[in-house]
Amino acid sequence: MTPTPWSAYDHPLRSRLLLGTAGYPSPEVLGQAIAASGTQVVTVGLKRSLGAGAADNGFIAGVRAAVRDHGARLLPNTAGCRSAREAITLAQLARELYDTRWIKLEVIGDELTLQPDPWETLTAAEALVRDGFEVFPYCTEDLVSCRRLLDVGCRVLMPWGAPIGSGQGLINPWALRTLRARLPDVPLIVDAGIGAPSHAVQALELGFDAVLLNSAVAKAGDPVRMAAAMAQAVAAGRLGWEAGLIATQDLASASTPVDGRPFVLP
Repeated sequence: MTPTPWSAYDHPLRSRLLLGTAGYPSPEVLGQAIAASGTQVVTVGLKRSLGAGAADNGFIAGVRAAVRDHGARLLPNTAGCRSAREAITLAQLARELYDTRWIKLEVIGDELTLQPDPWETLTAAEALVRDGFEVFPYCTEDLVSCRRLLDVGCRVLMPWGAPIGSGQGLINPWALRTLRARLPDVPLIVDAGIGAPSHAVQALELGFDAVLLNSAVAKAGDPVRMAAAMAQAVAAGRLGWEAGLIATQDLASASTPVDGRPFVLP
């Protein structure tokens, strides 16, 4: 049994795992991890793509080959940008380089936590939407900030679970649960902070549509096995959500009937 399909900007998707491409031991391992994960969306950092030596070391060619061979869709990102102007310029370059209107928008406001800057992100998102981009903004779990991004035309949101690369999992599940409840019809993807399959399960059990992760797979002892584990975790979490989780409570509730009948008959 598999979870129900979903969509991002009207593009149908089966997999609820989005995978990054940075930090893998080799392009070959990256390709194997993509295959093991079953992902249909792969992100790539534009600054790394355009950086010195990227073409020489085979990074761009490796990403292109991995995406092509496994039928995944490319989601360029503006990781490393510190201003709306910089992110807009990089997004425009991405559209030319990769021939896609999809862009994962990242504008960082703090060097230590890599927390997104809500004001610069909003400014960039509004400009990019006007320019015809389909924007996936990296944001916090703040409900009001998320609503402002929707107001300017974003149709998918990517709130963080924890600081990028920290592996802490979901540090504010209450806020994420609230976000899901208040925005029931918006595709929500937990981005950043996922470090273990159990974190991915939790995100999907909260009702989120997908998770995006990179370090948890790329830096694992065996990236290919970890990619497969994450795929199973995401599927399990979503199936649990779709099945309907029982409500938590403080006191015990007997699971065995006490009236002598194994089933309650109508």
